[in-house]
Amino acid sequence: MRDVQGEQPPTRPTVADLSEDQLLAQVFPILAAAGVSADVRVGPGDDAAVLGLTGPAGRLDLVATTDAMVRGSDWLDAWSSGVDVGAKVAAQNLADVAAMGARPVALLVTLVMESTTPVAWVLDLAEGLALAARQAGCAVVGGDLSSAPEGTLVVSVTALGSLEGRAPVLRSGARAGDVIAVAGTLGLAAAGLRLLREGRPEALPEAVARQRRPQPPLERGPAAASAGATSMVDLSDGLLRDAGRVARASGVCLDLAAATLAPDVERLAPALGDAGARDCVLAGGEEHSLLATFPPGTPLPDGFRLLGRVVTGAGVTLDGIPQEARGWDHFAG
Repeated sequence: MRDVQGEQPPTRPTVADLSEDQLLAQVFPILAAAGVSADVRVGPGDDAAVLGLTGPAGRLDLVATTDAMVRGSDWLDAWSSGVDVGAKVAAQNLADVAAMGARPVALLVTLVMESTTPVAWVLDLAEGLALAARQAGCAVVGGDLSSAPEGTLVVSVTALGSLEGRAPVLRSGARAGDVIAVAGTLGLAAAGLRLLREGRPEALPEAVARQRRPQPPLERGPAAASAGATSMVDLSDGLLRDAGRVARASGVCLDLAAATLAPDVERLAPALGDAGARDCVLAGGEEHSLLATFPPGTPLPDGFRLLGRVVTGAGVTLDGIPQEARGWDHFAG
């Protein structure tokens, strides 16, 4: 439709025109208009929120986060069972709790589904949720069921955690001179997704297993906090993208050393080739490992390995060479 002068009306931007971070940068100021509560210690912008709740027994610092999975976007039934989906949606939330330095306490689950969803699939989902919760030492304490139009299947989980007296570890605490370390694997889940898409799951079964059921190093989060971690993030969207979030929040540059990533690339190269392996390690999402920074001279906690150093500047570099913030983005791709 044209206006009275015959000009095409301006096209309104859609979420596909923005990255996830750009969209949130517009949303957060609107939400901030709701006001500030004295109970909120950490609000939007980190892996999870922190609420300081005071009662007769003193103050409890409660960590809260939520995430969802959508069939067709976050999983395909041909690749993942209900058990896989339950374990995965729990893991990605539990990793956010751990990234704040907290111990998981409880999960709340919302399931939105069409009426023709098999009961067996719902029971499998519950089994996967229970499996992940049991491994994390937490409980599933409730949630919600809702109907949806044909073809819709969405699972959302809210995870709660306790800091147990520790200060929360934020993305904004990294300082020049700190060392960068990671707990967990790099690129394995992304390699699994690539192999599933290519119809070659047999090329690296451990990668496919990690894509279906991530294994975040949950106990390493509280250990990092106790060891004095200055910043930490769950690697959900890729090493470069998530490291960039720490760099931006802290006002520093994270300089990764290529030599420290070589073993991760070599692990994937036989199945994906050198270029594919390198791309998965640098930009692959859904790994849910923990990237943290520590003051210089701090002994790294068990399970962490050195990746580089924090330097003055901005963004992420690899051996001093600036890197584009590549990785998973829900809307921009």
